[in-house]
Amino acid sequence: MKAALYIRSVLYWLGFIIVTVIVGALVIIAYPLPSDWRLLIARQWGVLSLWLLKVICGLSYVVDGKEHIGKQNAIVMCKHQSTWETIALHAIIPSGRWVFKRELLMIPVFGWALACTDPIAIDRSAGRKAVRQLVDKGMAKLKRGKWIIIFPEGTRTSPGAETKYKMGGAILAAESGYPVLPIAHNAGEFWPKHSFIKYPGCITVRIGEYIESRDKDAATILQETRDWIEAQMQEISDPSRWSRQ
Repeated sequence: MKAALYIRSVLYWLGFIIVTVIVGALVIIAYPLPSDWRLLIARQWGVLSLWLLKVICGLSYVVDGKEHIGKQNAIVMCKHQSTWETIALHAIIPSGRWVFKRELLMIPVFGWALACTDPIAIDRSAGRKAVRQLVDKGMAKLKRGKWIIIFPEGTRTSPGAETKYKMGGAILAAESGYPVLPIAHNAGEFWPKHSFIKYPGCITVRIGEYIESRDKDAATILQETRDWIEAQMQEISDPSRWSRQ
């Protein structure tokens, strides 16, 4: 069983690398075009990568609450368990601008393509200056009708593990007045962090209603967001899958 899963994962990674190089090169070539056009190309990377996962590894997903993605752009705050959501959100969220550590921009082709998608690359070692950078750049993009995608935990968290949510996204919401769109999922049970193997099954993604930020402080916004996400995690998680690697 493990051997078959390993072989499938090898085949997936080969396909993933090919898709990443081709789509990444197209995004870079499209640099003179508007950022939304470049993101439309990048979106195909997510779609194709998810298709490869389904066909090769037998790993699919279902989204509950997609109707909550309204016309109002928002700050997406998503659970971070796996590499999977960094791929899937390209296909789920319209015109999303990502917040991530700037070191990712150094990866050949992939990082260069990321730089062309109008992201917010943060120096996480800068402390408060990094938060200010997030808020200033995030507000400018929100005012232009863009979505901001943030992993409030800051790093991948193993299923069942508790971690502190960081304040950056909530501060952006409080200062900008834009709502938060919370997302929970159990991808870490099928594609664990640091795991080469991807397990077959169906990932559950839950998207909540907007959490309004007007007249609320950052701490309140963060607590409401965390409470909703973690409550959903209690419902969709399966502890019997937590120890898989």
